[in-house]
Order: sequence, then structure tokens, then C-alpha cells
Amino acid sequence: MRQAVIGSQAMVVSPHYLASAAGARMLERGGNAYDAAVAVSAALAVVYPHMTGLGGDSFWLGWHHLEGRVRGYNASGRAGSRCSIEAFAGEEAIPTRGIRSSITVPGMVDGWAAVHGEYGRLPWAEVLAPAIGYAEDGFPMSPDQHAHTAAHRQMLAATPETAAVYLPGGEPAVAGERFRQPALARTLRRIAERGRDEFYEGETAGMIADAMTSGGGLLTADDLAAHRGDWVTPVTGSYRGYELYQMPPNSQGFAGIMTLQMLERFDLPAVEHGSYEYYQLCVEALKRSFRDRNRYLTDPACAEVPLARLLSREYAAELAATIDLSRASDEDAVSLGSDTAYAAVVDSDGNAVSFIQSLYFEYGSGVVAGESGVLLQNRGSFFSLDPQHINSLQPGKRTFHTLMPAMACRAGKPAILYGTQGGEGQPQTQTAIFTRMVDYGMDPQQAINAPRWVWGRTWGEQTRELKLESRVAPEVRAALAAAGHQVRMVGAYDGIMGHAHAIVRDDYGFLQGGSDPRCDGAAIAW
Repeated sequence: MRQAVIGSQAMVVSPHYLASAAGARMLERGGNAYDAAVAVSAALAVVYPHMTGLGGDSFWLGWHHLEGRVRGYNASGRAGSRCSIEAFAGEEAIPTRGIRSSITVPGMVDGWAAVHGEYGRLPWAEVLAPAIGYAEDGFPMSPDQHAHTAAHRQMLAATPETAAVYLPGGEPAVAGERFRQPALARTLRRIAERGRDEFYEGETAGMIADAMTSGGGLLTADDLAAHRGDWVTPVTGSYRGYELYQMPPNSQGFAGIMTLQMLERFDLPAVEHGSYEYYQLCVEALKRSFRDRNRYLTDPACAEVPLARLLSREYAAELAATIDLSRASDEDAVSLGSDTAYAAVVDSDGNAVSFIQSLYFEYGSGVVAGESGVLLQNRGSFFSLDPQHINSLQPGKRTFHTLMPAMACRAGKPAILYGTQGGEGQPQTQTAIFTRMVDYGMDPQQAINAPRWVWGRTWGEQTRELKLESRVAPEVRAALAAAGHQVRMVGAYDGIMGHAHAIVRDDYGFLQGGSDPRCDGAAIAW
């Protein structure tokens, strides 16, 4: 069982120890939290390629000590100019794999450039150097990457460029073997030398556009060139003296705030942690926030999301009053991918960055764009082809996005940075670890280690199961089933629960970090 890492000055947490080391290296060289965060993000794009990459999206929350405010950057891409409902005529849904599933522009590199350009201290090329080294020289294949590669071998083998990278010699690399990505290294080196525009208008953009043309894809060179992310104002709420910050729509972040504000209506600390009542309250509050999320979440440029009402304390009380402690409510769920990587950094000046990135499904679309080494996301496959649906596909539109990095402040300064991989599970795991820290006094590692749950469909499953880790007490499982939940037990530390990480500034001014034992992550402090 992992224990919390405690530092006096700075902290880095991420789902891969080499990415955490990349961030720590930037801080040691005099960089700040923003430099370290971009270095972690770029390294994750190399050492965790089944979970994230240059062909995906990211969302960023940051607090800079000279500004004293939380600010967000939405680095998610929009649907291409040719990506319309009509383009999929005769199909019931957008494909979830293949070149036609990649219909939104990758926002990742733009996010790096925006965050680093606004707040970074070190040279751009220095921040990307660890990622380039991992791609060029190789790194030890993790057991997690090997398992996911083996599970998706057939899909990866369908595209020659993809197979050449992830199935060297026709088979997945074994855990511990040196895994190199020379084409990706060359792309990262070009970006380091030429800047952000290399990816959107340069040689790399040309490779992506050519792959689209030759493979029957829909994104164009003009779509890539037109892309820009946005600096945004986070959505806010409160919980027991903490100021809560989440990314605004098209992120599902508001669901995390809604859930906590419902739970604040109950005396949660008086409820035994891990009891039936604890799980019942959390799950039922989440179901209600999901109902509104599914009803309203879309690109706010295309439709209004009524955040003032959804995040009001009056509405939280109204929803909380409908929770029945004795039975499960009958709510529907949506199928969401879980391929994501969350990380966070705090530096010695107090600067704090909470960020998350994704390809949507494991290995995204399954298509590497030509000789670029860039694996393209399939995030746009979540758009609906129903023109009346709130998340209907339109050219230039951003889709409903699961990514939701979180930050909580006290007296205007960052106190808790937290987040997780896991699609539908993100608001659920955030709720679990936050309430465990705030209501039950757990340190971040204890909160992450404790048994977790996830309710709802995952990856196309047609059930509304409440999955519980096997460490949940038998009498609690039985009580939840008796209340009407479709209970299914999973492994003791099951990867389906996501990969959570957190940084907490404690009452003594020290930084406590936790990383998930369900992944290859690490917390590094000094």
C-alpha cells in the first residue's frame, strides 16, 4: 500500500513515474509549475501512448502567485469543416475507430504553447526535451501499456502505420522491453525547433492532412490551420469552506460541483465512511448531476448551458431532497471512454496547475497519421447524428467532453488539486477522494487507496451497473443490491476505477501527494 509523499516546497503527481520525473527535472532547473506541467504532459504523450498523445485534447486549470486567480485553458478541438451529419448519411452513429472517427482537431500542442507562452519560464525546447528523449531513446514498456496493447492488438494491426509503432515485429512489446517511437521523436523535435505552428500549419500538419485524404478521413489542412484554444473562466461552487473550481462546458466539470453541493446538505462526517449510507448518498447525488449533465452539456457556443441554476445552492437543496437513502433511483447512463491521464504540479512560489488529457478511447482512433508518429483521437465519435440532440454534430463545434481537472482553494489560494482518468468515472472518483479528504480527514494517498465504485455504462456496455471493488465489505454490497443497485464486483484495485492523483497543502504548509496504485504513477516532492 502506497503512503502519501510529503514535501516542503514543490510536488509533481502523474500516472507515470517517468512523466513525474520530467516535471521534477524542470523544477530543479529553475522552471515553475507551468514549465513542469507542460513537460509532464508531453512526456505522458510518449510514455503513456494508450492513454494520451499529441493527437488528443487537454484541459488546464492554473493559479499564478502574481495574479491570485484560477484561470483555465480549453485545449479541445472542434469538428472539421466537412464533419457534418450529412457526411455520415446512412450510418447509425459515427464510427468509434478508424480514420472517420477522428473528426475533431487535436488541441494538445496548442494547449502546451498557450500555457507555456503565458506563464512558462524555461525555453520551449528545454521543456519538451524529456519527451523527445523518451521517444528517441526509448523507455521500459509498462505492464499497463503492454496489457492494453495486447487487448487491442487486432485494432492496432488494422492500420500499417499504427502496427509499425505499437506492434513491432507483429506483436506487442513485452513489459520491461525498451520501447522506441522514432517518428514521434522527430515530430516532437520539429515542434521544439519551430513552435506550435509546426503541428497546425507545418510539416506535421501536412502529414496529418495527407493521412486524412488517403484514408478517407474528413479533417483538412485548413481545419488544422484554423484551430485555436481558449482561455476561459472556470465554473465555481463551494463545499464546507472550500472554493471549488472546474472547467466550464464543453467539460463535464460542473457535474462535480453539483454533486458536492448536494452532499453538503447531509451531515456526511457523521456517516461512517465505507458504509452503505456513504455509497448510497454519493451514488444517488452523482446520478442527479449526470441527469442534468446529459440534458444540457454541449459546446456553449452552440447552445446555452444553464449554469447559474445548475450550480445554485437552491437547486442543490432541491435535488438533495429527492435522494432516498433506502433505494436506488432509476436513472439512465451514457457510454463514455476512459482513456485519459490526469496530473498536477505545485511549485515553491505556490503556482499550481491541475490538468488532464486524452485520446478518448484507449489508443484513440487507432490510426497513426503517416510518418508523424501521431496517434489521432476519436473524441468526436461521441457526437450524436440526431439533429435534435443537444450534442449533435456540426462543423466547428466542440463535443461533450469528459475531461475535468479540479482545484479547490481556501482563502483564495490552492489547497487541493485533484483529478482522475475514467470518462463517466471522473466525477465519481473526484467525489470519493474529495469527501474522504475533507469529511474524513484522510491524506491524499489514503483517499486514493480506499475502495472505489463506478456507476454507469463503460465502453458500450448496455447495463447501469454499480461496480464495486472487492474490498468493499460484503454487508455493504448486499445492502446496495437490496436497495436496487445492479451490483457487480471487480478487482481489489481495478483499473476500471480510473487513475486518480491529488496534491494537498496541509495545515503545516507542507505539500502532500498521492498517486494511484492502480497505475504506474508517482508523486515526487522536495
